[in-house]
Amino acid sequence: MASFSVLSQAICLIFLVSCEFWSQGAGNQDEIKDPTVSVVLLARNKEHVLPYFLTLFERLNYPKKRMALYIRSDHNADLTIPILEEWLAHNKQNYHYIDTKLDKHSPKSYPGDEEGTEWNNERFTKVMELKEELLDKARHSWADYVWFLDMDVFLTNRDILLKMLSEEKAIVAPMLNSLGTYSNYWGGMTEDYWYTRSDDYIPILDRKQKGCFDVPMVHSCVLVDLTRVASDNLTFIPKNLPGYKGPHDDIIAFAISAKNTRLPMHVCNSEIYGFIPPPLEDGQGLHIDMKQLLSIKLEVLVQHPPLPISKLLAKYIPPLPKIDNVGFDQIYLINLARRIERRDRMFQSFRELGLKVKLFEAVDGKQLNDSYLRELGVKQMVGYKDPWSKRDMTFGEIGCFLSHYFIWVDIVNNGYNKVLLFEDDIRFEPYFKEKLKVMREEADSLLDWDLIYLGRKKMKSADEPWVEDSETLVHVDYSYWTLCYAITLQGAQKLLAAHPLSQLVPVDEYIPIMFNKHPETEWMEKFPVRNLNAYSVAPLYVFPTHYTGEDGYISDTEESPIIVEDAVAPSAMSPSLGGKGLELEIGFNGLAKDEL
Repeated sequence: MASFSVLSQAICLIFLVSCEFWSQGAGNQDEIKDPTVSVVLLARNKEHVLPYFLTLFERLNYPKKRMALYIRSDHNADLTIPILEEWLAHNKQNYHYIDTKLDKHSPKSYPGDEEGTEWNNERFTKVMELKEELLDKARHSWADYVWFLDMDVFLTNRDILLKMLSEEKAIVAPMLNSLGTYSNYWGGMTEDYWYTRSDDYIPILDRKQKGCFDVPMVHSCVLVDLTRVASDNLTFIPKNLPGYKGPHDDIIAFAISAKNTRLPMHVCNSEIYGFIPPPLEDGQGLHIDMKQLLSIKLEVLVQHPPLPISKLLAKYIPPLPKIDNVGFDQIYLINLARRIERRDRMFQSFRELGLKVKLFEAVDGKQLNDSYLRELGVKQMVGYKDPWSKRDMTFGEIGCFLSHYFIWVDIVNNGYNKVLLFEDDIRFEPYFKEKLKVMREEADSLLDWDLIYLGRKKMKSADEPWVEDSETLVHVDYSYWTLCYAITLQGAQKLLAAHPLSQLVPVDEYIPIMFNKHPETEWMEKFPVRNLNAYSVAPLYVFPTHYTGEDGYISDTEESPIIVEDAVAPSAMSPSLGGKGLELEIGFNGLAKDEL
C-alpha cells in the first residue's frame, strides 16, 4: 500500500506539472512573431568602416532568424570582400537566409574614377540595378519589410529596428547624427528634384522638434513596409517613372516613385539612433573618408562608449596614431576628480587624435568655502555681479578660475613657451589636429601672440577682423567660455602679474579684461595693465558637448552655491581640492609652495 501511495503522489505531481506547462503554453498562444525583414547591404571600398558596421549590426536587438541578408560588393580596391567573407563564415548560420554576390574580379574602379569614390553614370546605373533587383527579391520572398542599409552607418542604438517598426510608417528612416549639418534626410526638394534647405531642417536636426516628420527624401538607412499594396509601385529605375526628367540618381528616383505612389517618407529623431559620415566631394579620396571616420568616432564619444569591435574583426583596425604634442611644450586637460566619465571620454578622444595630454585635477568648488578662500587671499571684485543673473560668484566659478590660475603658475614654473589647454566638456570639429597644426604655423609666422581661443562663445555683436594674411585667425572681441585655448609663457606671466585673486571675477570675464575688450569699463579700470595679445581661430575648433537646457547638460560653475560664510576650512593638502602636485615658486598670497 505504501508503494501505491508513493506512485499515486508521483502521478499527481506529473499531472500538476503538465497542467502548469500547458497553462503557460495556452497563455502564449496569441503571441505573434516579429515581422520578416530583408536587409539590403551594398559595400564598396569600406574596409575602414566595415569592422565597426558589422560589429554593431550583429548586436542589433532583433531576431536574426527573422532577417534575410542580401549582400553585394564589387569594384573594390581594398579588403572589403575579405572582411565580408570572414564575417559571413562566422555569422551566416545565425540568419534566416543570406544571398551574397561578392565580385572579386570586377575592375577596381569605374571608368574615370581615379580615387575610387566618384559617382559617375555607370556607377549610379549599377547601384540602381542592384537595389531594384533586391527590392524585387524581397517582394518575391514575401518579406514584410525591406531595409536598405548603407554599410558605413553606425547603428549605436541596438533597438533601432524595433523602434522603426513600431512607428508603423510606409517608409521610415531614423535620423542619423553626422558632421556639420549633414544627415540622411532632405527637408526640401526643388521642382527639378534637387536638394533645398527647408525652414524646419535645422530644428529637426538639432532635435528642437522631436517626432516623425514627413520629408521628401530619406536615404542610407530606410525601412519600407512591403505589406502596403502601394509599395509594389516603388522603384529605383528612372525609366520606370513616367515623365521623369530628374537626375540619374537612385535615391532621388526612389523618392519620386514614393511621391507618385503617395507613400510618404518619414524621418524620426526622438532618440540618437546612430551615426553616418558625410559623403565625399568630387576629387576627394578614401584618405578623406578615413579622416571623417575619426571625426565620427569622436562624435560618438560625446554620449556613447567607443564604437565596439568584435574579436573577429579587430585585426582589420589600424593602430592608433603615435602621440605627440603638436609643437606645444605641454598640453593640459582640466578635469574634476569626480567627473570620471568626462575624463575617460576625453582621454579616449586624445588617444584617437594622437595627442599627449597631462591630466590636471581641477579645483573643486564643492570643497571650497569662504573661510578657506580668505586664507588664500581670494576676494571677489568690489561691484562684481554676474552680467546675466546679477548674482555674486559661485564656488564653482572660483574653483574654475583657480584651476586655470594654477596652470598659468605651472607654465611659468616650468618655463613652457607654448601650451594648449582643454576643459573636459568639449567636442572636436572635424580635422581638429590638422587645423591645429595650420593655426600654429600661421600664428608663429604672423603674430606676437599671448593667447589664442580655439573654443569660446562669440558675441553676436563682436567686431573681429581677420589677421592680415591669415586664413585662420581673427582679432578677438569680448567672449565667454574658456573651452580650449593656446597660451604662451609671456601670456601666462601677464595674467599672473595682474594679481587677479585679490579682485576676482570669473575666468572668462578676466581674460577679455586683460586683452582690453570688456564692456564693463569699471571692471577693466581695476587692472591698469591690459596688454594681453589675444586672438581666435575662425571658425572655432571645439564646441561644448551640451548647451544650456539640453538633455545631459551639467554645469559645475552655474549649478553650485554662491559664496557663503563657513568657519570650517578644508586642509590645503586635501587632494579633493585639485591643483595638487604643483611646486609653486612664485608668490601666492602667502601660501607656501609645497601646500598644493
